[in-house]
Amino acid sequence: PVGQTPIVHGTGDRDSVNMISAISAQGKLHFQLLDNQNVNSKIFIEFCEKLLHDIDGKIYLIVDGHGSHKSKETQAFVKSTDGRLKLFLLPPYSPELNPDEWVWKNVKYDRIGRMAARTRDEMRAGIKDAFARLVAGPELVRSFFKSPDLAYIDSSSLVSC
Repeated sequence: PVGQTPIVHGTGDRDSVNMISAISAQGKLHFQLLDNQNVNSKIFIEFCEKLLHDIDGKIYLIVDGHGSHKSKETQAFVKSTDGRLKLFLLPPYSPELNPDEWVWKNVKYDRIGRMAARTRDEMRAGIKDAFARLVAGPELVRSFFKSPDLAYIDSSSLVSC
């Protein structure tokens, strides 16, 4: 009601759920939530294997400088794909050049940051809903590539992670 400050019930506790995702300029989104795990080379490679399974043809993946993207294990895996997977490393400290940052902004700040999850399960459900919204709305994912900072991307073939 007018004049009454709304009360948001939450615990005040901080919690996190790690995620990995990849998007294409055609509006496709691939994501995975990680249970009590950080992204490492093994998890990144497993995610890439799923992408290779789900996407026909070559995959050009734009990645930031995360250690899992540059590790010897990852380099060996990419080499083993015989050119089907290619990684393009962004310059350090350049999140504006990574289209996947728009996914994180949308999920973390526009959706999850506005909810008062009381449990990890509630937070996971909110994250899944946010991703489901992006999967169901490829036009929103395509709009992420309209940023002037992303003009370098040939939107016909790239996937970002």
